[in-house]
Amino acid sequence: MAVAEEREQFTSKRGFIISCIGSAVGMGNIWRFPIMVCIWGGLSFIIPYFIFVVLIASSGVMTEFAMGRRARSGPTGAFGMCTEHRFGDRRIGETIGLIPLLGSMALAIGYTCVMAWVLKYAVAAITGDLAALGQDMDAITGMFSSTASAWGANGWVILAAVVTMLILGMGIAKGIERAHRFMIPVMLVLFISLGLYVSTLPGASSGYSYLFTIDAQMLANPLLWIFAFGQAFFSLSVAGNGSVIYGSYLSDKESVPSAARYVALFDTLGALLAAFVIIPAMATAGGDLTTAGPGLMFISLVNVFNGMPAGQLFSAVFFLCVTFAGLTSLMNLYEAPVAYLQERFGIRRGKATFIILALGCLVALCIQAIVSGWMDAVSIFVCPLGALLAAVMLFWVAGKDFAEETVNTGAEKPVGRWFVPLGKYVYCSLAIVALIAGALLGGIG
Repeated sequence: MAVAEEREQFTSKRGFIISCIGSAVGMGNIWRFPIMVCIWGGLSFIIPYFIFVVLIASSGVMTEFAMGRRARSGPTGAFGMCTEHRFGDRRIGETIGLIPLLGSMALAIGYTCVMAWVLKYAVAAITGDLAALGQDMDAITGMFSSTASAWGANGWVILAAVVTMLILGMGIAKGIERAHRFMIPVMLVLFISLGLYVSTLPGASSGYSYLFTIDAQMLANPLLWIFAFGQAFFSLSVAGNGSVIYGSYLSDKESVPSAARYVALFDTLGALLAAFVIIPAMATAGGDLTTAGPGLMFISLVNVFNGMPAGQLFSAVFFLCVTFAGLTSLMNLYEAPVAYLQERFGIRRGKATFIILALGCLVALCIQAIVSGWMDAVSIFVCPLGALLAAVMLFWVAGKDFAEETVNTGAEKPVGRWFVPLGKYVYCSLAIVALIAGALLGGIG
């Protein structure tokens, strides 16, 4: 496998962690987590969600970080490393590794379309065009329908691709890490500010009350636990690609278990912040939070914002936060394909970035009318399959000793004997459940 340039690394553990947080805290946290919390009974959903976050961080996240770092490669190189260790042949693993790699590219293409919508709405919120719609639901729905239609956001799709290309083209330290160091703290501060403002509005208390509700009957419902696992699974960005490629830029001196804990902690905080902003905000206007996907962010929330005091400012800050969340996730999704071109064909980073983003932009322009189905297909099947394959490669193919050595490199304190059984049996079984349940239920995350 050719290598065009010396492989870059994150400049510090902090830079790595904040970049991984950025990849995980995406639009799914903002429009999906609050919906799940609302539908499944507030704290009744949050409790099992926390349990699964701890479990996945202690298995899947650590697995993918460790694999990428040891292989100094994305999924194709990491999977190839495992099959070479077991069978003396890299080609088997490298071929299988194309599955999560292509899944990352497909998800990035769909995300490019959604990012285009966010950019359009962020600009409209700042200029006042969004506020000018008032609470006319026909006008609000019409704006989104025209945006999310065939060829409806062409210029914004191109802008989303160009911004991502410029950041990725600057490399790991100067591009990805520097962008995350700016965007993630700003996003968190802005979200906290929004939360504080919402707390002053009449009616917000009913939203907080619901957030802290525990329903024993809900907790006894197996579907709640399936959906909680699905949300944690996808929220932590375990799909056999993004966490693997970011792990490949982590120094051997850094602790993988420690990094995984920090990522899980701040990803959860990001999801909770979104819930503590959106649910009370919807409560102030008696809004319906059960609206799924884009309908919540681009229709229901716009209506709520336009009816709030200082609604234009609130809307502008909110969509700026979503812009940062979307860009950080988009960078992670495109990074694995970019790195693959560098590793496989010896192409320099700038050229590889241009090729991947140009291809992604071209396809994104063509699928604007079917983005929802596109994203569902990838997230339901390819993402959990990629995560399962990564775990199978490390625990079942490479084996116990290899897995322990891989994850313990740089650790202040070696992980216990629980790590391999947890990953080999529990996590792999849950990944299979995610794959099956996602197919049967039409998506669980």
